[in-house]
Amino acid sequence: MSRENHHPPETQSSKPRVGIPWRTRDEERQGNVEKLNYYFEAVRCAGGVPEHVSLGLSDEELRNQAAGLDGFVLPGSPADVDPARYAEPRHPKTKTLDADRDRTDSAILEHALARHKPVLAICYGCQILNVHQGGTLVQDIPAEKPGTEAHGKTDLAANATTKDLEHSATLVDGSHLQKLAGATNVRINSSHHQSIDRPGENLRVTARGTDGIIEGVELQSPEDWVVGVQWHPERMPEDAFAQKLFADLVRVARKARMETAANR
Repeated sequence: MSRENHHPPETQSSKPRVGIPWRTRDEERQGNVEKLNYYFEAVRCAGGVPEHVSLGLSDEELRNQAAGLDGFVLPGSPADVDPARYAEPRHPKTKTLDADRDRTDSAILEHALARHKPVLAICYGCQILNVHQGGTLVQDIPAEKPGTEAHGKTDLAANATTKDLEHSATLVDGSHLQKLAGATNVRINSSHHQSIDRPGENLRVTARGTDGIIEGVELQSPEDWVVGVQWHPERMPEDAFAQKLFADLVRVARKARMETAANR
C-alpha cells in the first residue's frame, strides 16, 4: 500500500463532532438523558462524536459552540413549536411550548445553513426546520385531518413496553431519502401529533404516509445536506435505512470537518 493511499484510523479527537440540543429545558435541568441517549448512540454507531448543546446558552455562547461543531441532529421533543413563530393561533391541542428549545434550534439552523453544515432534523426537529424556512404546521393531526391513519402516541417513555406505531411511507424517486433507502416504499415508526402543513422555502417534500401526511423534507440546495424526517430513526437501530441516515450525516460532517481544517 502506498503512503498516498494510506489513511490512519480516526482518533476520538479527529472524528466529526455532532451537536444535539437537549429535548427540553426541563429535561436539561433534571439531567434526564433517557430519550436523548437514543440520538447519541445512533451518532456514535455512525462514527461521530455527539455533543450536548445546552438550551440555556446566550446567543454568543451558542454561536461559539456551533462554530466548533461539524454537523447537527435536531431531536424530537414532547414540546410543540410555538405557533406564534408561524403566525397562527394556538390550537387547544398545542399544550406544551419550550421557548428555549425553539430559540436554540433556530440559531443552530441559522448557523448550519450559513456554513453549509449537515443537519438531520427529527420529528420536532423536522417541524422547526419547516417553520424556520417560513412554513406552517398541522397542530393536531386527529383534529385537523380526520380520517388519517394513527401516527402514534407522542413521546413514548424510553422503557415503554409498547413500541411506536409503524406504517408505510412513500419516498420520492430520486430524492436523497429514496437513494439511501434503495426503495420508494418503506416502513417507518410514528410518534407525533403534529406535522408539516405548508412546506417552507426551498424544502421539497420527499416522503409521505399513505394518508398524505408529510413525513420527510429535504433542502433544495447543491451545497447543503439538510434532511427532515417526521419519524424516529434513532429508535430503529436494527433498521438499515435508519443506520444509513445517520451514517450519511456523519459522512458529510466528516467532509465538512476536513474542509474546515484544510482552509485553516
